[in-house]
Amino acid sequence: MKQHQFKGKITIWKGFIILLSIVVLMACIAVLFPQVRQLMMDSVERILHRKLDSYQMWLNALHSFAMGGICFILFFDYCTLTDSGRALVQKVKQEIKESLLEIDFRSLVKPLLLMIGVYLLGILTIIRANFAFEDDLKRLVEGSRIWYNWSRYVSEFSSIFIHGDTNLTDISPMPQLLAVLILAVSSVLLVYVVGNKKITTVRLLASIPLGLSPYFLGCLVYKFDAPYMALSIFASIFPFLFAAHKKTFFFSSVVSLLIMCMSYQSASGVYPMIVLILCFHEWNNRKKSHKEILSFLGIAAFAFCLTMLIYRVFLMMPHVENYSSTEVLPFSHIVTGTLDNIKNYVSVINHDLGVIWKIGIVLVLFFFLVKSIHQSAQKKLLSLIVSILVIGASFILSYGVYSLLTLPLYYAHALFGFGVFLSIFCIYVVSDYKKIAIVAVLALNWCLFTFAFSYGNALADQARYTEFRLSILLSDLSELHPDADSENISIQLNNMIDYAPSVKNIAKHYPVIERLVPRRLGELKDAWWNIYYFMKYFNNGFTIDALDESGDYPIDFNSLNLPVVLDSYYHTIRSDGNRILIILKH
Repeated sequence: MKQHQFKGKITIWKGFIILLSIVVLMACIAVLFPQVRQLMMDSVERILHRKLDSYQMWLNALHSFAMGGICFILFFDYCTLTDSGRALVQKVKQEIKESLLEIDFRSLVKPLLLMIGVYLLGILTIIRANFAFEDDLKRLVEGSRIWYNWSRYVSEFSSIFIHGDTNLTDISPMPQLLAVLILAVSSVLLVYVVGNKKITTVRLLASIPLGLSPYFLGCLVYKFDAPYMALSIFASIFPFLFAAHKKTFFFSSVVSLLIMCMSYQSASGVYPMIVLILCFHEWNNRKKSHKEILSFLGIAAFAFCLTMLIYRVFLMMPHVENYSSTEVLPFSHIVTGTLDNIKNYVSVINHDLGVIWKIGIVLVLFFFLVKSIHQSAQKKLLSLIVSILVIGASFILSYGVYSLLTLPLYYAHALFGFGVFLSIFCIYVVSDYKKIAIVAVLALNWCLFTFAFSYGNALADQARYTEFRLSILLSDLSELHPDADSENISIQLNNMIDYAPSVKNIAKHYPVIERLVPRRLGELKDAWWNIYYFMKYFNNGFTIDALDESGDYPIDFNSLNLPVVLDSYYHTIRSDGNRILIILKH
């Protein structure tokens, strides 16, 4: 009787799933029709009583989401309605349980606390600087999220939970502290994975570049974005906890990589770098057969490529700016274009790094080669060649999918894959090897650690200097135009405020500082955050001259020979009453 009732409940449950699936599938199929998407968008605009930004982009997004919904429903039905699907789910659940039982979570508490302390101390001066960085300015003034514009849906919805409201307000340093926690967990996991499940203090300290490389410092300075940038690294490392179980590793990779793509795509190179170093370690020490290594590599490669395909087809919104694009290189130029992007990446890294850092990095890579040859179970020459190839391939992978784009990002905060690259090799070198190699690694990481303090202090100095210059400028403008709100005034700026003396001093040995510290109040057409900083952040009544479609001013005030109304040590102001040209002096 009980068995009959149980079967009856299963039948009812299956019927409900089938009915729900049919309804959702019909809705998704309907959305595939342009007329339906148009009707949906028009309805949303009527409800909101305003026109939506990026209207066409949202139409395209609805089409992609509908396609993704169809694929998800079909896969969900397979897992719940078929015997083979349910068996697969049970197998994955069992593998997850086995993998988690292998981990002694109590032993991870002290390493986690150590890395929290290291990262928290590292960003102390950044928190103290309280610097509103680029995108922060708009969110501070308007409370907007708009991460969806870059297809970062995890960031978009997580921010609502973290801030407790759909309208963002400045709750720093909480997001940065959350980023520190995520980075600490990520460091511990990276050491656990790369260090063959053995965690020591030295290995943990070797992982410092993951969160305190100059490039990720450029992420931690963001008051709103920092935790989602850190999450992208964590999501890229997490699947390797299940590396011993093929099915679970595959599915966890797909889910985690999707989270990475929807939080911050600059971490797209972290997952393949870890795969590469693990495969090299197993091959070099002959711990596994070639078949087992190729099987792991194939699963990881398929999971990565499948995830990138899913993201691009179903989730990614096309986005084109004058500094970056989501468009992939055309097939006819894929080789030459990729090589050009890699060449530019090498040039940027070479420019950014100071001589001391370069020496430290060369030493770390040298010890990697020596250790690989010394501990190799392969032929020494072959091990040397493969080791060099691993270094080169890892460096290229550290740039992630950007190397395949027509217009990739080269902003400092987008290059933190290089920091993870250093972390992986540092951890590998200090794992059961000579003390001289450990000294070289810790010396490099000490230099990175101290730079973090210099960076935070440089931000504070630059902010004070810029606000001093802006105060003088606004004071002069208010005397010339005491009732700017009622006047029809347009402003253009020439030149930009130079770096503070302390920043210039740091740049002598660490050129990357000039890309990490923004120069504000420059030519306003070059960066929209300058507009927010000048006009809205300080709540003045002056308006900025609008740009045309080409990104230039309709009328360049430099060509008008406007009369000089004020000439001071810091700036010259030319004006005819309605048009103002401000020429900043260094």
